[in-house]
Amino acid sequence: MAFEPPRRLVRAMGETAPDGDDWLEKLPGLARQAVALRELTVERVQMPGGRSSLVVLVRTADGTPAVLKLAPARARPESERVALVHWDGRGAVQLLEDGPVPVEGVLLLERLHPDVSVRSLPEARALLEAAGTLRRLWVEPPAGHPFETVEERTGRQAEAMRADAETDAEVAPLVEAALAARAELLTAPPEQRLLHGTFRQSKVLAGDRMPWLAVGPDPVVGEPAFDLARLVRDRVEDLIAAPSGAATARRRIKRLAESLEVDRDRLRGWTLFRAVESGVRARRVGRPKDAELLLEFATWL
Repeated sequence: MAFEPPRRLVRAMGETAPDGDDWLEKLPGLARQAVALRELTVERVQMPGGRSSLVVLVRTADGTPAVLKLAPARARPESERVALVHWDGRGAVQLLEDGPVPVEGVLLLERLHPDVSVRSLPEARALLEAAGTLRRLWVEPPAGHPFETVEERTGRQAEAMRADAETDAEVAPLVEAALAARAELLTAPPEQRLLHGTFRQSKVLAGDRMPWLAVGPDPVVGEPAFDLARLVRDRVEDLIAAPSGAATARRRIKRLAESLEVDRDRLRGWTLFRAVESGVRARRVGRPKDAELLLEFATWL
């Protein structure tokens, strides 16, 4: 079988890959090697797939449905592996391999229903189910963990945002507000938990073992409000299009903060930072429509 990367993955890698990176060129060979080492039967490449990995639907030697995921080192797949082992299927997809793996950057995972995410539900129900899934993931990180902290990750992002603001006066006021919010939030952070890192409705898929399970974490250690902030802006295009979008967004912050017992002001602050960071990054890599939506959303906060 030809393991051609989906267009969505090629496009996303074009935006983020450093100069000289050849992971996409090596990918078909890496996939064939991973399949052969595990004696897998390939069904199909998942389309449209993700933005940072190739996802292949397979069956193991005993016929068990599974997913083979291949990701470059910069997507931190080994960090994902450690988190999935720690969660052990509680709220997240189950890792099917124990012990040393033949090749880094390759994960063999429990098969969920890849075409059925929480996003397919009506909005109110989707937020409820997504929040319930997220709550199960917020556990103590393992001792000696390899994960970044929220302060470290957002520190790198903050540097890029400052550079953008220096050359783009239009985004400078929002960047200044977002950086100020981050600085205040980091002065006295609450208890630290293992977080999904990139949680949103489309990262929660239907399963057989449990109704809904999270996939695709980029784990980070920090306060739960950071994780929840990305969920606040889900379906941002619908929020922007609605006459009451700003009020709906503020109600969403209140409702999610109350249901998951996080501080509302801290959730608002991280929502602002993450929306502005995503918006200026989208502007930087040439996605003006996404940038416009995210930065307008940020002005509501």
